[in-house]
Amino acid sequence: MPYRRLPNTDNARIRALKIAIEKNNTLFGQDVIQLDIRKLETLLRNFENAQVRYRTSLERQASANKKFQKLVKSARLYISHFIQVLNFCVIRSEIKKEHKQLYNLEADDYTVPDLISNDSILYWGENLIKGEQLRLSQGGAPIYNPAIARVNVAFSQFKDAYFAQKTHQNTTNRELETLSNQRDDIDYVLATLWNQIETAFANLPNKERIERCKEYGIVYYLRREEKEKLEKEGENN
Repeated sequence: MPYRRLPNTDNARIRALKIAIEKNNTLFGQDVIQLDIRKLETLLRNFENAQVRYRTSLERQASANKKFQKLVKSARLYISHFIQVLNFCVIRSEIKKEHKQLYNLEADDYTVPDLISNDSILYWGENLIKGEQLRLSQGGAPIYNPAIARVNVAFSQFKDAYFAQKTHQNTTNRELETLSNQRDDIDYVLATLWNQIETAFANLPNKERIERCKEYGIVYYLRREEKEKLEKEGENN
């Protein structure tokens, strides 16, 4: 005997529920489904809207992320270059190595910090801008190529986009959570619906019963041995 299986995608869930509602609304659908059709229609509409909101949010996040990655690359480049120039100035004795501590850099460490993560870019961007301002306020000569003003522009653009992206991610996660919760409701309703539909046609012969249930959106699957049997029968014919 074929067995039924609940849908495992949102589109399949929507399709299954739509078929049941539409079939019930025909003349032949009476007395099969016992659930409140209006409530089912509301459930379906809410689920469709939740799916649209999630997809829209995900698309916005993906689009914003493309722009964000360019800003990440730019900020990382300017921060890295500024630190390298600062180190060269120290090596040439143009800046005292002790002044590196104003930027939270080790005086005797001439390597560029790890800038792989967004958090590290945030950390070092803030430190470089504050450190350069402190050094200049003490009478130091400004660093050029890149100047801290140019670093600040790249960093500020990155920082704004970073927090905007966080907002997009939070919105998408919230919409996904809403959608996931509604999936549980849809699955429960479909299981209840399909039980009612199968009960309504329980007295029919197996083949006819399955066909009638399919008209209401129930999806049946053949077991492997049943598929193999049908394939062999097809080959013999």
